[in-house]
Amino acid sequence: MGLSKKPYKGTRDFFPKEKRIQDYMFQMMKKTAESFGYESYDGPLLEEVELYKAKSGEELINEQIYSFEDRGNRFVAIRPEMTPTVARMVANIHKEVSKPIRWFSIPNLMRYEKPQKGRLREHWQFNCDIFGASDRWGEIEILQVAVNLLKSFGANSSMFEIQINDREIVDCIFKNILKVDSETSYRLYKIIDKSKKVPKDAVSKMLDEQTKMTDKEKVQFFEYLELKSFSEAVSYLEKNNQKDNTQSLKSLIDQINILGLEEYIKYDPAIVRGLDYYTGIVFEIFDKHPDNRRAICGGGAYANLLKIFNEEPLAGVGFGLGDVTLKDFLETHNLLPDLSLPKNDLYITFQDENCLDESLKLAQNLREKDLNVVTNFSALKFKKVFSNAEKAGAKFVSLIGQKELDNKSILIKNLKSKEQKEFKLNQIEEVYSFIIEGNNE
Repeated sequence: MGLSKKPYKGTRDFFPKEKRIQDYMFQMMKKTAESFGYESYDGPLLEEVELYKAKSGEELINEQIYSFEDRGNRFVAIRPEMTPTVARMVANIHKEVSKPIRWFSIPNLMRYEKPQKGRLREHWQFNCDIFGASDRWGEIEILQVAVNLLKSFGANSSMFEIQINDREIVDCIFKNILKVDSETSYRLYKIIDKSKKVPKDAVSKMLDEQTKMTDKEKVQFFEYLELKSFSEAVSYLEKNNQKDNTQSLKSLIDQINILGLEEYIKYDPAIVRGLDYYTGIVFEIFDKHPDNRRAICGGGAYANLLKIFNEEPLAGVGFGLGDVTLKDFLETHNLLPDLSLPKNDLYITFQDENCLDESLKLAQNLREKDLNVVTNFSALKFKKVFSNAEKAGAKFVSLIGQKELDNKSILIKNLKSKEQKEFKLNQIEEVYSFIIEGNNE
């Protein structure tokens, strides 16, 4: 029995057509991050499992990581997320560099999950993180980066929204209003995280089974879950004598409005994010299209993440956007350009075998001027020239026959405008200018 030609379950083969789409998304990610001054970084594919045990959620550790013992008896995992890695790296250098630290990466990640729409076992993820920003400005900038990225693809506020919450506020509610202990708080976070996926009576049942909350506390809990806006959240806190804890939230709201982000932002009390290291704002970018109503991106603030390395707290905030969910979003809203063909400048053909050497020399001279040139290695019948050139994604095609070889010339045709010109084989600058001018039309 022969080997399977299929990739491992939950992974993908990227044939050139699919890779062009991924490369396009990566280019836009890189361009957006760099426009805010973020620098590219990367880390190892393998990390010690202890790194994830220190700050990642139980579900990730117990059910989703690919882990094994290496030959040195070290318990390691293929990275399932990037935030612990970037925290480890920042812990090494943050005392010696100026703040804020702005980094981005597009790492390959693996999680043992059930493959389904928008979720595979292997994916690439655009990670943006900022460390050491003062006040709320790091959080605001991260939101700006996320919005600008989706806008760069042509998306607008009718297509997506950022559902946001603040875990400082949630912690305040648990501690000062509901007055529950840390263990109950942990359970409540897990219940809230599931609350949008199940009916209210199911949430009530979870509260009965997992907590010892009184009826009054449950009423206050559901009042919180039913909040619809930032202003309602502020009123809820003030009504429960927590006015002193509203100033930070009001500051965030003001800054969102100042920078014109309010049309993209929606307060959602059920957004808490599953990972345990979040301490400030948490958010998910949500696709509004009825055919793809789901979160496509998530992130948040984590002030205490460096503590696992015995470092002082350092404000950090970031997000991760997977290539699978982003592609689904772009396809659903018809935002992907036509990438069905490669992009090449010139397709060089000849009709006589004697012309091969001159064709290869011309191609090399033009490649040295940064043109993408595809060559044919054997004589091609005239009727196949243009169809082959189109399949190669070439904008221009050259024709060299015995007549052109005798005259030391070449005929080049613009496939879009149908304009064609004859050049001497040594007129490299003129050929280059003709192609560049045609590309700019």
